[in-house]
Amino acid sequence: MTTPAPVPYVEINGHRATEEDLRIPAFAGFGHFTAMQVRDGMVQGLALHLDRLDSASRELFDQPLAGEHVRGLIRHALEGAGVRDASVRVHGYLPPGDTATTPMVTVRPPARMSTEPKSLMSVPYARTAPHIKRTSDFGQTYYGLLAERAGFDQALLTAPGGVVTEGSITNIGFWDGTSVVWPDAPALTGITMALLESGLAQAGRPSERRPVTLEGVGAFRAAFVTNSQGIAPVRRIDEVSFAVDEELMKQLGQIHEDAPWVAV
Repeated sequence: MTTPAPVPYVEINGHRATEEDLRIPAFAGFGHFTAMQVRDGMVQGLALHLDRLDSASRELFDQPLAGEHVRGLIRHALEGAGVRDASVRVHGYLPPGDTATTPMVTVRPPARMSTEPKSLMSVPYARTAPHIKRTSDFGQTYYGLLAERAGFDQALLTAPGGVVTEGSITNIGFWDGTSVVWPDAPALTGITMALLESGLAQAGRPSERRPVTLEGVGAFRAAFVTNSQGIAPVRRIDEVSFAVDEELMKQLGQIHEDAPWVAV
């Protein structure tokens, strides 16, 4: 009888994590990560994920994190977990005294974002170094929980002056009837967002980045959020309601679906 791998299944530096290994994320939590969906051993935007990890490791630790090495670690972890479909995260840490980035790969069951329209509660919070996808962001989690307790699906982070930046666990985009508009503000460029930007350009569909404020969101015809699990429409931001543009969501979904899958 085969014993199923625990959930999450965790490997550190290419071997199944021991109790001692898990002290690294527990006590040396300063780090970064990327999150991806794996289907049949393949990932959309794999090169973007690998570039993100290497760039963050160089910026935070002054150390590279080679893409081919990471690919091998992901393959090994999927094999260890005995799956080919999964939600995978790759973390990078630099424990005190080490001179090379310590990678950790976690494998969980595959996931997909619900396409139910989302409600967002605006909060006055902008992440430090938002271009880095990082672990242990207290403010992001704190405001996300406050939004949920207030009956919203997630928080919408805003900079001073009500400048819209990003969702607490998503990127946000708007539709003005002509173009897809991404807030031009300090925020993480998510992989799904990047794939949509590229796909929209290839399809000849207008897409642009420009400043968006809470005061001005009511001028848009529709809004949506994206993350590694997919795309969903937005039904309201605070007290501003949006109709779901079915044609827009269909187009975005098709562009995302058409993004190539690459073997890890």
